[in-house]
Amino acid sequence: MTAESPSAPATPPAAPPAGRDQTLLLLVRHGETPTTGMLLPGRAPGLHLSDRGRAQAERIAERLAGLPVDGIYSSPLERTCETAEPTAARTGLEVTPDAGLIECDFGEWTGAALADLVALPEWHTVQHSPASFSFPAGESFVAMQERMVRALEGLCAAHAGGVVVCFSHADPIKAAVAHALGTQLDRFQRITISPGSVSVISCVDGQAPAVMMVNSTSDALSGLRAS
Repeated sequence: MTAESPSAPATPPAAPPAGRDQTLLLLVRHGETPTTGMLLPGRAPGLHLSDRGRAQAERIAERLAGLPVDGIYSSPLERTCETAEPTAARTGLEVTPDAGLIECDFGEWTGAALADLVALPEWHTVQHSPASFSFPAGESFVAMQERMVRALEGLCAAHAGGVVVCFSHADPIKAAVAHALGTQLDRFQRITISPGSVSVISCVDGQAPAVMMVNSTSDALSGLRAS
Protein backbone atom coordinates (compact mmCIF):
# COMPACT_ATOMS: atom_id res chain seq x y z
CA MET A 1 0.00 0.00 0.00
CA THR A 2 1.41 3.34 -1.04
CA ALA A 3 0.09 6.80 -1.66
CA GLU A 4 -1.38 6.95 -5.14
CA SER A 5 1.00 8.55 -7.59
CA PRO A 6 0.84 10.20 -11.04
CA SER A 7 1.06 7.99 -14.10
CA ALA A 8 4.52 6.70 -14.94
CA PRO A 9 6.01 6.48 -18.46
CA ALA A 10 4.53 3.69 -20.54
CA THR A 11 6.29 0.40 -21.16
CA PRO A 12 5.99 -0.68 -24.81
CA PRO A 13 4.27 -4.03 -25.41
CA ALA A 14 6.66 -6.98 -25.58
CA ALA A 15 6.53 -9.36 -28.50
CA PRO A 16 4.18 -12.18 -27.52
CA PRO A 17 5.06 -15.84 -27.90
CA ALA A 18 3.52 -17.54 -30.92
CA GLY A 19 0.47 -19.75 -30.57
CA ARG A 20 -2.99 -19.57 -29.05
CA ASP A 21 -1.98 -21.56 -25.98
CA GLN A 22 -0.96 -18.24 -24.48
CA THR A 23 -3.54 -16.63 -22.19
CA LEU A 24 -3.14 -12.90 -21.56
CA LEU A 25 -4.30 -11.33 -18.31
CA LEU A 26 -4.51 -7.55 -18.55
CA LEU A 27 -4.57 -6.07 -15.05
CA VAL A 28 -6.03 -2.57 -15.09
CA ARG A 29 -6.00 -0.27 -12.11
CA HIS A 30 -9.11 1.88 -11.82
CA GLY A 31 -8.98 5.56 -12.75
CA GLU A 32 -8.46 8.41 -10.33
CA THR A 33 -11.08 9.38 -7.77
CA PRO A 34 -11.55 12.56 -5.72
CA THR A 35 -9.60 10.92 -2.86
CA THR A 36 -6.63 9.65 -4.87
CA GLY A 37 -3.42 10.37 -2.98
CA MET A 38 -5.26 11.65 0.11
CA LEU A 39 -7.33 8.87 1.69
CA LEU A 40 -7.27 5.10 1.97
CA PRO A 41 -10.78 4.24 0.77
CA GLY A 42 -10.40 0.47 0.82
CA ARG A 43 -13.73 -1.29 0.34
CA ALA A 44 -15.94 1.57 1.52
CA PRO A 45 -18.86 2.01 -0.89
CA GLY A 46 -19.86 5.16 -2.71
CA LEU A 47 -16.52 6.27 -4.16
CA HIS A 48 -16.76 7.17 -7.86
CA LEU A 49 -14.32 8.26 -10.55
CA SER A 50 -13.33 11.88 -10.91
CA ASP A 51 -13.45 13.63 -14.29
CA ARG A 52 -9.81 12.66 -14.82
CA GLY A 53 -10.61 9.10 -13.82
CA ARG A 54 -13.39 8.89 -16.38
CA ALA A 55 -11.02 10.18 -19.05
CA GLN A 56 -8.52 7.49 -18.03
CA ALA A 57 -11.25 4.85 -18.37
CA GLU A 58 -12.02 6.04 -21.90
CA ARG A 59 -8.32 5.98 -22.74
CA ILE A 60 -8.04 2.36 -21.59
CA ALA A 61 -10.84 1.39 -23.96
CA GLU A 62 -9.13 3.24 -26.82
CA ARG A 63 -5.83 1.46 -26.15
CA LEU A 64 -7.55 -1.92 -26.37
CA ALA A 65 -8.81 -1.28 -29.91
CA GLY A 66 -7.78 -4.12 -32.21
CA LEU A 67 -7.08 -6.55 -29.39
CA PRO A 68 -9.54 -9.48 -29.31
CA VAL A 69 -10.95 -9.50 -25.76
CA ASP A 70 -12.65 -12.66 -24.50
CA GLY A 71 -13.76 -11.52 -21.05
CA ILE A 72 -14.04 -8.44 -18.85
CA TYR A 73 -14.00 -8.81 -15.08
CA SER A 74 -14.02 -6.21 -12.34
CA SER A 75 -13.73 -5.77 -8.63
CA PRO A 76 -17.33 -5.07 -7.50
CA LEU A 77 -16.49 -1.60 -6.16
CA GLU A 78 -17.93 1.39 -8.00
CA ARG A 79 -14.64 2.91 -9.12
CA THR A 80 -13.47 -0.28 -10.83
CA CYS A 81 -16.82 -1.03 -12.46
CA GLU A 82 -16.98 2.54 -13.79
CA THR A 83 -13.46 2.18 -15.21
CA ALA A 84 -14.55 -1.00 -17.00
CA GLU A 85 -17.67 0.51 -18.59
CA PRO A 86 -16.05 2.15 -21.66
CA THR A 87 -14.19 -1.09 -22.44
CA ALA A 88 -17.42 -3.05 -22.18
CA ALA A 89 -19.17 -0.57 -24.48
CA ARG A 90 -16.45 -0.80 -27.13
CA THR A 91 -16.16 -4.59 -27.06
CA GLY A 92 -19.86 -5.41 -26.63
CA LEU A 93 -19.01 -7.64 -23.66
CA GLU A 94 -20.58 -7.47 -20.23
CA VAL A 95 -18.57 -6.68 -17.11
CA THR A 96 -18.61 -9.62 -14.71
CA PRO A 97 -18.01 -8.71 -11.05
CA ASP A 98 -15.36 -10.87 -9.38
CA ALA A 99 -14.86 -10.55 -5.63
CA GLY A 100 -11.37 -11.99 -5.99
CA LEU A 101 -10.26 -8.76 -7.68
CA ILE A 102 -11.49 -6.49 -4.87
CA GLU A 103 -9.32 -4.06 -2.95
CA CYS A 104 -7.49 -5.22 0.16
CA ASP A 105 -9.64 -5.04 3.29
CA PHE A 106 -7.92 -2.31 5.29
CA GLY A 107 -10.15 -2.87 8.29
CA GLU A 108 -9.90 -0.08 10.85
CA TRP A 109 -7.65 1.89 8.48
CA THR A 110 -10.42 2.23 5.90
CA GLY A 111 -11.09 5.88 5.11
CA ALA A 112 -8.02 7.13 6.99
CA ALA A 113 -5.94 10.00 5.67
CA LEU A 114 -2.62 8.85 4.26
CA ALA A 115 -0.91 11.77 5.99
CA ASP A 116 -2.01 10.29 9.33
CA LEU A 117 -1.10 6.71 8.45
CA VAL A 118 2.49 7.49 7.46
CA ALA A 119 3.07 8.77 11.01
CA LEU A 120 2.16 5.40 12.55
CA PRO A 121 4.96 3.01 13.54
CA GLU A 122 3.12 0.25 11.66
CA TRP A 123 3.62 2.12 8.40
CA HIS A 124 7.26 1.01 8.29
CA THR A 125 6.11 -2.62 8.42
CA VAL A 126 3.55 -1.99 5.68
CA GLN A 127 6.25 -0.60 3.42
CA HIS A 128 9.19 -2.86 4.24
CA SER A 129 7.82 -6.11 5.70
CA PRO A 130 4.26 -6.36 4.33
CA ALA A 131 4.26 -10.16 4.40
CA SER A 132 4.13 -10.00 8.19
CA PHE A 133 1.37 -7.39 8.41
CA SER A 134 -2.37 -7.72 8.87
CA PHE A 135 -4.63 -4.67 8.92
CA PRO A 136 -6.46 -4.24 12.23
CA ALA A 137 -9.79 -6.05 11.83
CA GLY A 138 -8.95 -6.45 8.15
CA GLU A 139 -6.99 -8.56 5.68
CA SER A 140 -3.32 -9.50 5.61
CA PHE A 141 -1.18 -8.84 2.56
CA VAL A 142 -0.53 -12.59 2.32
CA ALA A 143 -4.27 -13.34 2.21
CA MET A 144 -4.79 -10.55 -0.34
CA GLN A 145 -2.12 -11.97 -2.63
CA GLU A 146 -3.43 -15.53 -2.31
CA ARG A 147 -6.97 -14.37 -3.06
CA MET A 148 -5.91 -12.31 -6.09
CA VAL A 149 -3.69 -15.03 -7.55
CA ARG A 150 -6.43 -17.63 -7.08
CA ALA A 151 -8.91 -15.40 -8.89
CA LEU A 152 -6.55 -14.83 -11.82
CA GLU A 153 -5.79 -18.54 -12.09
CA GLY A 154 -9.51 -19.21 -12.31
CA LEU A 155 -9.99 -16.62 -15.04
CA CYS A 156 -7.00 -17.96 -16.94
CA ALA A 157 -8.51 -21.46 -16.86
CA ALA A 158 -11.93 -20.16 -17.91
CA HIS A 159 -10.50 -18.31 -20.92
CA ALA A 160 -7.56 -20.52 -21.90
CA GLY A 161 -5.80 -19.09 -24.94
CA GLY A 162 -7.78 -15.85 -24.75
CA VAL A 163 -7.41 -12.27 -23.57
CA VAL A 164 -8.95 -11.33 -20.23
CA VAL A 165 -9.18 -7.75 -18.95
CA CYS A 166 -9.31 -7.51 -15.15
CA PHE A 167 -10.13 -4.20 -13.45
CA SER A 168 -8.73 -4.07 -9.94
CA HIS A 169 -6.74 -1.96 -7.48
CA ALA A 170 -3.12 -1.01 -6.90
CA ASP A 171 -2.16 -3.41 -4.10
CA PRO A 172 -3.81 -6.55 -5.53
CA ILE A 173 -2.25 -5.86 -8.93
CA LYS A 174 1.17 -5.26 -7.39
CA ALA A 175 0.86 -8.51 -5.45
CA ALA A 176 -0.14 -10.42 -8.59
CA VAL A 177 2.77 -8.99 -10.57
CA ALA A 178 5.18 -9.84 -7.75
CA HIS A 179 3.87 -13.42 -7.68
CA ALA A 180 4.25 -13.76 -11.44
CA LEU A 181 7.80 -12.44 -11.23
CA GLY A 182 8.67 -14.83 -8.42
CA THR A 183 9.41 -11.83 -6.21
CA GLN A 184 9.00 -12.02 -2.45
CA LEU A 185 5.88 -10.27 -1.16
CA ASP A 186 8.09 -8.15 1.11
CA ARG A 187 9.39 -6.47 -2.05
CA PHE A 188 6.06 -5.84 -3.77
CA GLN A 189 5.96 -2.20 -2.61
CA ARG A 190 8.78 -1.53 -5.08
CA ILE A 191 6.30 -2.01 -7.93
CA THR A 192 4.41 1.08 -9.09
CA ILE A 193 0.84 0.72 -10.37
CA SER A 194 -0.62 4.09 -11.39
CA PRO A 195 -4.31 4.97 -11.85
CA GLY A 196 -5.52 3.90 -15.28
CA SER A 197 -2.43 1.77 -15.93
CA VAL A 198 -2.27 -1.65 -17.58
CA SER A 199 0.01 -4.52 -16.57
CA VAL A 200 0.08 -7.78 -18.52
CA ILE A 201 0.81 -11.34 -17.44
CA SER A 202 1.18 -14.11 -20.01
CA CYS A 203 0.20 -17.64 -18.97
CA VAL A 204 1.07 -20.81 -20.87
CA ASP A 205 0.06 -24.17 -19.47
CA GLY A 206 3.01 -25.98 -17.92
CA GLN A 207 5.19 -22.87 -17.78
CA ALA A 208 5.83 -20.17 -15.22
CA PRO A 209 3.90 -16.96 -15.91
CA ALA A 210 5.70 -14.18 -17.78
CA VAL A 211 5.26 -10.49 -17.01
CA MET A 212 5.06 -8.69 -20.35
CA MET A 213 4.25 -5.18 -19.21
CA VAL A 214 3.97 -3.19 -15.96
CA ASN A 215 2.28 0.17 -15.33
CA SER A 216 1.77 1.07 -18.99
CA THR A 217 -0.34 4.19 -19.48
CA SER A 218 -0.21 5.28 -23.12
CA ASP A 219 0.67 2.86 -25.92
CA ALA A 220 -1.81 0.88 -28.00
CA LEU A 221 -2.24 -2.71 -26.78
CA SER A 222 -3.19 -4.44 -30.02
CA GLY A 223 0.40 -5.66 -30.49
CA LEU A 224 0.06 -7.97 -27.51
CA ARG A 225 -1.69 -10.54 -29.69
CA ALA A 226 -0.34 -11.38 -33.13
CA SER A 227 -3.06 -11.27 -35.79
